[in-house]
Amino acid sequence: MRLLDNYIAGQWIPAGPSPTPLLDAVTGVPVAGADASNVDLARAFDHARGCGNPALRRMTFQERGLMLKALALHLMGKKEEFYTWSSHTGATRSDAWIDVEGGIGTLFAFASLRKQLPDLPYLIDGDPALLSREGTFIGHHIGVPKRGVAVHINAYNFPIWGMLEKISVNLLAGVPAIVKPATLTSYVAHAMVKEIVASGILPEGALQLVCGGARDILDHVGFEDVVTFTGSAETGLKLKSHPRVLSENVPFNLEADSLNSLVLGPDAKPGTPEFDLFIKELRKEMTIKCGQRCTAVRRAMVPADCVEAVRDALKGQLDRTPMGNPTHEKVRMGALAGLDQRMEVQRAVAELEQEAETLLSYESPALLDADWGTGAFYAPRLLTHPRPLDAVKIHEVEPFGPVSSLLPYDRIEDAIAMTHMGKGSLCCSIVTAKSAIARQFVVEAATHHGRILVLNAACAKESTGHGSPMPQLVHGGPGRAGGGEEMGGLRGLGHYLQRTAIQGHPDMVTEITQRHQPGASRPESAVHPFRLHFEDQQIGMTFTTHRHTVTEADIVNFANVSGDHFYAHVDETSLEGTIFEGRVAHGYWVLSKAAGMFVAPHKGPVLLNYGLESCRFTKPVYPGMTIGVKLTVEEKVQQEKRSADDILKGIVKFKVDVTDGSGETVAIATILTMVANKNQDSDLGAGGEAA
Repeated sequence: MRLLDNYIAGQWIPAGPSPTPLLDAVTGVPVAGADASNVDLARAFDHARGCGNPALRRMTFQERGLMLKALALHLMGKKEEFYTWSSHTGATRSDAWIDVEGGIGTLFAFASLRKQLPDLPYLIDGDPALLSREGTFIGHHIGVPKRGVAVHINAYNFPIWGMLEKISVNLLAGVPAIVKPATLTSYVAHAMVKEIVASGILPEGALQLVCGGARDILDHVGFEDVVTFTGSAETGLKLKSHPRVLSENVPFNLEADSLNSLVLGPDAKPGTPEFDLFIKELRKEMTIKCGQRCTAVRRAMVPADCVEAVRDALKGQLDRTPMGNPTHEKVRMGALAGLDQRMEVQRAVAELEQEAETLLSYESPALLDADWGTGAFYAPRLLTHPRPLDAVKIHEVEPFGPVSSLLPYDRIEDAIAMTHMGKGSLCCSIVTAKSAIARQFVVEAATHHGRILVLNAACAKESTGHGSPMPQLVHGGPGRAGGGEEMGGLRGLGHYLQRTAIQGHPDMVTEITQRHQPGASRPESAVHPFRLHFEDQQIGMTFTTHRHTVTEADIVNFANVSGDHFYAHVDETSLEGTIFEGRVAHGYWVLSKAAGMFVAPHKGPVLLNYGLESCRFTKPVYPGMTIGVKLTVEEKVQQEKRSADDILKGIVKFKVDVTDGSGETVAIATILTMVANKNQDSDLGAGGEAA
């Protein structure tokens, strides 16, 4: 039996004197032991705030993103060890894939977000607010990393994904974490943290681990910390009501188990592709991880005339789903995480059967390489209720296992009403080929759900399915589901950043944000910016071009070259009743001419222009008007080398301000330019590995 040590303040602290045995879900043999009674949690918090937090705060988003990428690459190379540990939880290889590679994939996903973030340790949030008539006083928002620690109290069902999907966000934001996995399967999270620490990729204090009971962990939190909890709504409410959490106004993100729904659209009759997709999805949700997912389908709503067809089709698929030891190559459904969990499922089913009836069950089916006496197995069970709109328990009691209820409905409005009766869910799905049905369902059901999957034959091949939260999208839900949000791409960073409004002169705000602001100074560059390397580009640096007087020939020639013969450009006789005073130049001619004026033609540090981030045409340009360009360095983002022979370079965003003879802007755009570094030596190495 492996005794799980705890990683605290840069040291592995041996387990306490009375370790709790953690049993294999199949054999009942002890796998590990956990006891955190000797852990000094006050020291852990001090270390996170005093060591881990400053180290992460100093890093830019680019550096943190590369750190996550390097960590993901390292862990992927060690994945087989994690699969071995996961099998002790009753998870099959495909179950563990969601946990192991799904978790590592989340690291990769958040590492990639660096491409959308500034080369700064803090975030620039939104657009500037112009607060004065003369433009000398403006406002903006920034998000700086909180100076505390993220405390993650995780569930037992996904010990790796549940940890990595949280720390991916807080580490990218620049905040350290203390992870408290559920004791039951903590040996899986422990194996991964061992490997993370051994890699040396994270700075000291960025991650600490507590395996076993940590009853006083919330006694140490403060207002700059963030607490997340995944588990039952009952336990979550107790933790959220902790006196320290309340008195310090500690942000608390709760993601609770919920009664999620799967709806068969009224159009998806037997024989349609959508009917078959519904059956496949329901079978997956009942058997993957033995139904132990916070997103698993607990209520399946189907048209009343389809109940028997759904039952029979589901039985056909379940009959072909072998149960047993998850390491056996033929097994497709493993065990619950422990015997206590089986007792909880049995208790919940017994309560449900006070008002519901069993529609489909398997009484102790044959197991492959396993025994019902020692393993925490529970066979799939399908319940039903003839009048689900009048039911209570079916919408309130959740068996956390391979159990679902098949509920008939007469109208789609009734199905929507039933989803609402769950009082807030993490997710739901509707399977339909009719877009009008999908629209009605989504708009009406969205108030009670954090995520909705619309599944049909057109997206089925690439769909990730009902139960799979994606790192780019929020994971959470209202009401019973906890009212929290996790992941969500860039949205997730906001939970670990302090949003602060800043006010001042545009020059001051430019310096703080490292983004050129409206009204800020534009010092004229003596050298064309295209002749300067990335390091030498300065925010606000401006180059004023020569000017050009627009002619009718310019407009005619552009119309012929582009094929744009819109009447306002080519037919002066058609302008009566329009906003134009005469033939007007094409907006894209103005932009093209501007490029011709601001681009330095000779070979230099600028490697290429690869797009526009924004573009507006603000005033008509007529023949006889004279235009010029002010080219201003707006923002800079350093990039890493993608291979050993790649050129070190960065992205420079230039503001292109095209003005007329009076100095008034006629067009404005932001162009994206790739510029080589002068110094080709960098810590941003090939493949994104941070030194």
